[in-house]
Formats: sequence, C-alpha cells, structure tokens
Amino acid sequence: MKWTSMACLLFMLLQDLDGEQDHGKLTVTHEGKTISSLDRNAHSLEVFPLLDMEKYNQWVGELDRKTKKEAQNARIDGNGKIVPGQNGYQLNRREFLNRYYAYLYNKGLASIEVPVYPVYPKVDIELLASLRAKQIGYYVTYFNASNTDRSHNIALAARAIDGTVIFPGESFSFNRVVGIRTTGKGYRQATVIVRGELSEGVGGGICQVSSTLYNAVDRTGMNIVQRYSHSRHVPYVPPGRDATVSWGGPDFVFHNAYNQPILIRSFAGHGSVSVSIFSSDVIEYTPRKVPSMTNQLPEEISDSPVLPNPVSGE
Repeated sequence: MKWTSMACLLFMLLQDLDGEQDHGKLTVTHEGKTISSLDRNAHSLEVFPLLDMEKYNQWVGELDRKTKKEAQNARIDGNGKIVPGQNGYQLNRREFLNRYYAYLYNKGLASIEVPVYPVYPKVDIELLASLRAKQIGYYVTYFNASNTDRSHNIALAARAIDGTVIFPGESFSFNRVVGIRTTGKGYRQATVIVRGELSEGVGGGICQVSSTLYNAVDRTGMNIVQRYSHSRHVPYVPPGRDATVSWGGPDFVFHNAYNQPILIRSFAGHGSVSVSIFSSDVIEYTPRKVPSMTNQLPEEISDSPVLPNPVSGE
C-alpha cells in the first residue's frame, strides 16, 4: 500500500474517533492530590488530531514545577558526621505525553497520575567520605566575639559555605552559594564595624568570611577568577589579602582545575573563623605560600551616619 493511501486511511480513522469524542475532563494527580484539571480539547488545534504544542508545553511546564522535588546532597553535620542525601524526582515528560494521548483519543473522564523519574544527589556519602582524606588548604582569622551582631553574621555566612563540594571544572561563587543577605535569612544589621571596612548594613561582617576563604583557597593553588579588595586596608587579613563581596556587586569566584573534587569546611565561633579545603588522597596540586594572620583582634569603630552605607556593600 502506498504511503498516501495509508495516510488517508489513518486520517479517516482519526476523523471517526473525533466524531466519537466527548469533552470529558482530565484530572492530573500527584501523590494522591489533584494538581490540574482540563477539558479534552484544551490543547487541540482545528486540524484533528494535532495538538497546540505551545499550550501543551506551557501546561506541562507548570506540572513539572508543581511536582519536582530536588535531590538533597549528603552533608556533614555540626558534629562532623556524614548525613546521607535524599533522592528527588522529576516529571517524566515522554511517559506523560503517552498517557495524555491515551486520554485524548478515548472517551469519558480520565485521571493521570504524574509519572516521574528519580533524580539522584550529586554528592553522596561515599564521595564526602573520600574528600575528607587530605587537607590541601587552611586559613584562620579573628574577630571580636563580643560584637554579637557582626559575630552572628560571620557565623551564618560560614555555615552557608560549609560542606560545599566543587567538582573538577566547576567554579565557586560566594554570592551564589551564600545568597542574598536579608533579615529574612537571619542576617543582622552590624552596628560596629572593623576599621577600613564599610558596613553592608544587613549582613555586615561577611567579608571576613570571604577573605578567610580566599586565603585558604589561594593556598591550594586553585585559579582565582574574581577577587576585589576593599578601598582601604582591613586589619583581619594581611594587606592585599582581602576579598570584598556584595550582593549584586563584587563577588569572590574561584575555579577548580584539579582532577578531583574539593570540599570546603568552614566554622566560626569563639572569636575566630576558619576555612579548610579538603580533597581525596590522590589529588595532585601545587600549593602557594600565603602569609598567616596574627590572632590580634582587629580594631573596631562605631557605625555612623556620615559613613557610606550602601544597600549591599560591605
């Protein structure tokens, strides 16, 4: 049979199906709950049985957002214990389209349970365990623990970068990992600042974390992609060894060009913030010499209205 004859026959059959179609609603469920409902002809074009794929894809995109569950990486808790990750899942678009067509070309009401496929954590317990084998970088700086607001911000930012894994060929962005510094995320207004360091307002003090991280990373020999210094010297690191950050402004970025992933461990408390960089025991790296910082507390001054106080600059 020629292809034209087969096409005509298929078209006639589909026309017959079209005549039998009703407008039964489709119910889409996920984990037993209805997440969408629509008429049978919601995505149909005038030429049956074609779909308006733009409308259909927009609808499926909404279903995907409603049902998607991000995988959770394995992590290291406050006691140094590795906590296993958790699998996530995502809408299986190909299987969903098959089920949608089955509904579209049949009569009556129908219900589709969203088909999903698993999404696995990028970092599992085996990887984390292997990355604690070798310390390749370390740095510590000091701050006045009695300055509670600034100390709180430092601890919060240190916790945000702790446990981050950077794979070979990937880059780390301080702003992307830590995120925007707001009161909703727990950051406080720093009313006392280190001399030479302008307050970020909410989140003041986190530049000490980024500067400590920079020196630890620099000791590993990794490539520094972005780093900006304060306009004046800050005393918690040696001259020229700071890394100012600001949401929507300066960022600290480095690139892992080694053939092994690296792990950041960071802790702030009792007047000091420390950053350690770990990797597997088979990593080959070329360390750099970086001057250490004394444990002398940096001088602090009161924040005053005459000092610049940008929305997101420290």
